[in-house]
Amino acid sequence: MLDPSPLQDLIMSTTTSKPPISNEVALRIALAARALPEIPIADLIEALQRYVGEDLDEAALSRITVTNLKTAFGQTYDIDGEEDGEDANASDIAALKEAVRILWGAKDDIEALPTIEPYQDGDMPSSVRIAVASNNRALLDGHFGSCLRYLIYQLSATDLKLIDIRSALEADLSDDRNGFRVNLIRDCHVVYIVSVGGPAAAKVIKAGIYPMKLVEGGEARAILTDLQQVIATAPPPWMAKILGVADGDRIKNYKAAERSL
Repeated sequence: MLDPSPLQDLIMSTTTSKPPISNEVALRIALAARALPEIPIADLIEALQRYVGEDLDEAALSRITVTNLKTAFGQTYDIDGEEDGEDANASDIAALKEAVRILWGAKDDIEALPTIEPYQDGDMPSSVRIAVASNNRALLDGHFGSCLRYLIYQLSATDLKLIDIRSALEADLSDDRNGFRVNLIRDCHVVYIVSVGGPAAAKVIKAGIYPMKLVEGGEARAILTDLQQVIATAPPPWMAKILGVADGDRIKNYKAAERSL
């Protein structure tokens, strides 16, 4: 169950609702804001109160429609608040629908988290640590600057474990949201995302984390199983360096695999 307390004070200081909003309503608003990452929580609350009145409760949120939010914010906006040159119209509508679904109380997929597996540093020699930007279950379906959490996996050629789940909700309280997220996964070698803006990607790379953009997303474990095959056969030089492969063997092994394709 997600804890709304990190954002509770922020939401409460923004709304004029009387009586104060409940934990459940605060959680719904916080999660809806994650689905609309470029919309400040204050603007989201203002839009909600414009259409359902000042008192925000569960019944009021259930009256919000996609048309309400579309009218309040306009149809087109940039994912992560950064221009990446991609057509956002389809994703805009999908994001608005997801926000409304959350405001209505549909959080089952969001809260159905996978089980963390036992792990201690050193358990998996020649392994890498990978962060997966996720909003639902064990899926790669998140943008770097707006995902709800990062699934942290330890991966070697023969083993794969989910070793941690790190909430990114508190990033909204930081003056540097992308910097907060980088620090959250700083111990990882790779981050998988469905999208990342240029400035955010620069911070990720500067931290020594390799961004892997997979627009179509998918089941995290299936995606990482494919990466295992690459590691087991011929990892690219940057991955071989992380795994401790000797300098002279990195390019040789990689080029041998290229010739066999």
